[in-house]
Amino acid sequence: MRLNTNYGKLVDSYLFSAVSKKVESFRQSHPEADIISLGIGDVTLPLAKAVTSAMHNAVDELSGAATFKGYSPEAGYDFLRDAAQGYYALKGVDLDLCEIFISDGAKSDCGNILDIFGANNNVLIPNPVYPVYVDTNIMRGTNVRYSNGGVNNNFLPVPRDTDSSGAVDIIYLCSPNNPTGAVYDRLQLKQWVDYAIANQAIILFDAAYEAFVSDDNLPSSIYQIDGAKECAIEFCSFSKTAGFTGVRCGYTVVPQSLNFDGISVNKLWGRRQSTKFNGVSYITQKGAAAALSPEGLKQIKDNLRYYKNNASLIANTLTRLGVWYTGGTHSPYIWLKCPNNMKSWDFFDLLLQKTNVVGTPGEGFGANGEGFFRLTAFGNHENVAKAMQRIERMLS
Repeated sequence: MRLNTNYGKLVDSYLFSAVSKKVESFRQSHPEADIISLGIGDVTLPLAKAVTSAMHNAVDELSGAATFKGYSPEAGYDFLRDAAQGYYALKGVDLDLCEIFISDGAKSDCGNILDIFGANNNVLIPNPVYPVYVDTNIMRGTNVRYSNGGVNNNFLPVPRDTDSSGAVDIIYLCSPNNPTGAVYDRLQLKQWVDYAIANQAIILFDAAYEAFVSDDNLPSSIYQIDGAKECAIEFCSFSKTAGFTGVRCGYTVVPQSLNFDGISVNKLWGRRQSTKFNGVSYITQKGAAAALSPEGLKQIKDNLRYYKNNASLIANTLTRLGVWYTGGTHSPYIWLKCPNNMKSWDFFDLLLQKTNVVGTPGEGFGANGEGFFRLTAFGNHENVAKAMQRIERMLS
């Protein structure tokens, strides 16, 4: 018997676990500290009324023999797939129901999708990056290369920003980006689509934060770019859109026109899911469908506006202080340059000790994140305001 030795190539601790351990250690030695976390991207507002009402109704349905539901259909209930199809139509994107696969979240699917690809593929991942993209590929033993983000390209790497020449088979993109909050425009995404088609590569597009895009000139789906259905899979999530971080629901779009060597990627993903995934609960899917209803969309937009106001508060404070940053406009994340050329973890320690505010060190998102720091807008508004007052006092 042999274990998967690729796990030995991972860093010792997942980024957010390392942050939690540091915070807990500080809390034990400073029990009087009023610690405010702007580090973990977890929502704080309750679910929308339309959502909880639909979930209560679903519970009632499950209590009666005539309306009881067992296993979900493999790709999800049609009522939720219909709702997702209608949501895309609002963006000007036409999808068939068979292209939409309901899941328990974008994070899971971003890792699980690798099951349908060969382990000898060359994978291109942005740096800095959400750790799941890198870690799941390391676990699998694939060859990872990087597209480099930095101040010079506003942390929005395009094909010319790759480490070296050579074959590329799988390309990860995330917009609005986690951790940097940066958002690709149409011309930049078109470069990636053209590059993928020219190289017979596939784009894995993480659109978990698409609901924060409020400018019609900025794409919130890669399928708003010509040619994307020939080269891209899109991952979507209700976690930030509708506050489902503790409920767990998302969906992945795999176009029928996506084929490699005459093989349908859509059919491969459907086969994988039918074998290894038993679906999302009926209660959760009813709540998710309600979130995409006209009333649900109105209510969740109110919640999104709350977080956007937090992001503006953080961004405006940094602007006053003359601190370089990206994000904060069409994203819940603000990515700032550490003052005085400090290293990321050094700034983390300073911020925790001097202001009792927690953020996320950029180094944890990759080598290009060293010297940068992520703040999130998902906190309570009063706490965000208090945290920024403390930071402004410290940096003034």
